[in-house]
Amino acid sequence: MFAVTATQIDADDPLKGLTLGEHPEPTVPEGWTTVTVRAAALNHHDLWTLRGVGISQDRLPIVLGCDAAGVDEDGNEVVVHSVIGTPVNGDETLDPKRSLLSEVYDGTFAEKVAVPRRNLVPKPQTISFEEAACLPTAWLTAYRMLFDKAELEPGSTVLVQGAGGGVATALITLGRAAGFRMWATSRSEEKRARALELGADRVFESGARLPERVDAVMETVGAATWQHSLASLRPGGRVVISGATSGMVASTQLVQVYFLQKSVVGSTMGTREQLARLLVFLDQTGVRPLIDRVLPLTEAAEGFAAMDRGDLFGKIVFTLG
Repeated sequence: MFAVTATQIDADDPLKGLTLGEHPEPTVPEGWTTVTVRAAALNHHDLWTLRGVGISQDRLPIVLGCDAAGVDEDGNEVVVHSVIGTPVNGDETLDPKRSLLSEVYDGTFAEKVAVPRRNLVPKPQTISFEEAACLPTAWLTAYRMLFDKAELEPGSTVLVQGAGGGVATALITLGRAAGFRMWATSRSEEKRARALELGADRVFESGARLPERVDAVMETVGAATWQHSLASLRPGGRVVISGATSGMVASTQLVQVYFLQKSVVGSTMGTREQLARLLVFLDQTGVRPLIDRVLPLTEAAEGFAAMDRGDLFGKIVFTLG
């Protein structure tokens, strides 16, 4: 089958290890099944893999991709939940041995992907394959950050750092639909303008002093925005962090945390049940993912290059068939 794989690791030139071509069809362990992929979405995770983060050379080649929507062996339209793990108190993200597709097991950038049967979620007819493919990583991450980890009420003010990426655009869209006042930052004037079009109430340059402190900050940028995130938070507020695309290490003024009783909460992906509720949320509200571009999987290199340059606003989706 045709697939997009990581064949080598290069921290400085991640696209060097990107390989498109024939790959063996997936093996199917007991309790697993296959999905014929119709659409799959690109994530920063895929670039991190090519840089060697979370994976080692001995596990290559491996099919890239966490997200997919397609058709199961019985002809049902499904969305693939990409967290492979045993639920701990109902939450598979708490399994210390959990992984995402494309870390231990081949991922979704292929004609077929093998997954545990419990990882299939029915796709509503109202949501397209391309839209559904955006949900399992970026949108599920945003859903959990806003509606689980942040402990917000409608009317709260939320700052989203780094408008433009998949999680950030999902946060703005979901937050607006849920009745939050959504603010966003970006270095790019164009991305700030597009965040307003997407539903942000106000936008600011990265690092700008805000007119008031916010109830919660949604952080995916990391080192470049960390100080601003803490400084922008009201006393007793909460930073929810799910990624660090600009760097994993950031200094922290601890007095800001303990004296002003601010909380820092980590969030990773979400559960299968949360993915199912996210699909219901979209079905009920009419909210849809913002898609930057749709490319055939055979042109995946173009999408990877755009993400590596930061030349995107929303999700990049690959289609098959």
